[in-house]
Amino acid sequence: MPDLIFPKDFLWGVSSSAYQIEGAWNGDGKGPSIWDWFSHRRGKTARGETGDVACDHYHRWKDDLDLLKTLGAGAYRFSVSWSRVIPEGRGNINQAGLDFYDRLVDGMLERGIQPFPTLYHFDLPLALHKKGSWPERDTAAAFGEYAAVVAARLGDRVQWWITLNEPMVAAVLGYMYGTHAPGRRNPGSYTRAMHTLLLAHGEAVRAIRSASPRPARVGIALNLSPVHPERDTESDRRAASWFDVLSNHICLDPVLRGAYPPDLWRRFGPFAPPVRDGDLAKIAEPIDFLGVNYYTRQVFAGRWWVPIMGGLMVRSKQGEFSPMWEVYPPGIGETVERVWNDYRPPMILVTENGIPVPDAPDGNGVVSDPERISYLQRHLRVLQSSMAKNIPVKGYFVWSFTDNFEWELGYAMRFGLVYIDFATRKRTPKTSFDWYAAVIRRNGLEDSG
Repeated sequence: MPDLIFPKDFLWGVSSSAYQIEGAWNGDGKGPSIWDWFSHRRGKTARGETGDVACDHYHRWKDDLDLLKTLGAGAYRFSVSWSRVIPEGRGNINQAGLDFYDRLVDGMLERGIQPFPTLYHFDLPLALHKKGSWPERDTAAAFGEYAAVVAARLGDRVQWWITLNEPMVAAVLGYMYGTHAPGRRNPGSYTRAMHTLLLAHGEAVRAIRSASPRPARVGIALNLSPVHPERDTESDRRAASWFDVLSNHICLDPVLRGAYPPDLWRRFGPFAPPVRDGDLAKIAEPIDFLGVNYYTRQVFAGRWWVPIMGGLMVRSKQGEFSPMWEVYPPGIGETVERVWNDYRPPMILVTENGIPVPDAPDGNGVVSDPERISYLQRHLRVLQSSMAKNIPVKGYFVWSFTDNFEWELGYAMRFGLVYIDFATRKRTPKTSFDWYAAVIRRNGLEDSG
C-alpha cells in the first residue's frame, strides 16, 4: 500500500513550451519570434543550436498525446506561440496557427487530459520587438488582444489558463544580462520590461475572462525559490534579502498585493520604470491560482562592489548538484509555505519541477534516469508534508514531458520523462516515465520509495 497519498482531486501533469518543442518555426503562416531571430545569430546558443525543428511536436503531436495518455497524465501544460497565431503580434490572425491549437486541445480532451495553455513562454513576436519589445508598454495592450483571440477560440473547452511564464526570468535574462532573447543588457530596459510584463498579465486576465465562452480559471506561473545567505553575517543577510526582493517579491507583491516592494524602484534610480495611476490595480486583477515553478534555492554572499545587486550568487559548499543547479528538496516546501503564509493565493499549483540528467539509451535501448526519479520523489515527499499543513496545493507538473531545446544551452540539458533522439526525433520513454505513471496510478508514493 502507498505510504503517501495525495487528495483524490489532485492534478498530476507535465509541462512544455512552444518554442522548445514545436519546431515548424516558419511553417503554415507562422511569423518569427525573438527566439527564432536570437538563436539564428552567431554565438547566442550552445553549438549554434536552434528551435527550428526541436522535437517536431507540430507534426508529431498525436504521438505525443498518445504518450501522455499512456503516462496517465490528468493535465498537460503547453504554451501557445503568439507569432503562430498572430504573426505580426497584432492585426491579422493566422487561422492555420489557431487551428493547430484547436486540434491539440481536442486531442487532449479525447484522451481525458485537461489542457493548461500558457499564453507566453518567452517567444515574443519579432515584429513587436522591432516596435519596442517588452520595455514598450503598448506591448501589454497587444498581449491582451492576443489573449482575447485565443480565449475566444479555445475557451469553450479550456478551463485553466496561465497568462505568463516566469516574467522575472524573461525580463532579467532578456533585458539585463542578455543571455536570453532579445539579448539586451540595459538596466532601464530590464525595469521597463518587468513592469510591462506584469501589466500584460493584468490585461490578459481581463481579456480571457471577457472573451472565454465558459467561466475561466486564470493564473500566472512564477519562478520562486528560497534565498539563503552564504554565511550568518550582516552583509550576506542583507544581500540575500535584496535578492529575495528581486527574484520573488518583485512579482508576488504586485500580483497578489497590488504594490511593488518598498524601495524597489528607488534603488534603481534613473532606471526605474514609469508606473502610472491604475497600473498596479490592473496587475493585481484577482487570479484563481498561482503557479509555482520550483527547481532550486539561491545562495547569496554580500559584495559591496557589485552594482545594484550588492552581492553575488554563490555555490553552496555542502550541496548536491545537478548539471545546472543545486538539488535542494526542502526548498519546495519553504516556497509553497511562504507563499501561502504571506500571500494567501486562492490555490497553488506546482507548474514546473524537474532536473536535467545526461541520460542516453543503453545497449538495449533503455534510458535509465534514477537521478530524476530520486529528485522528483524527494520533492514530492516534501510537498506532501507542506500540504499536510492545510496549504492548498492542488496539482503538480513535471518539467518536462520530453527533452527539448533548453534556450541558450541548446539540446545538452535533458529534462524530459521522454528521451528525444534529435537526429531522428524518435521518442523513448525513460524509466522516470514509468515511475511517474505508477505515481499517478496510485495517486501517491509507495512505501519502498
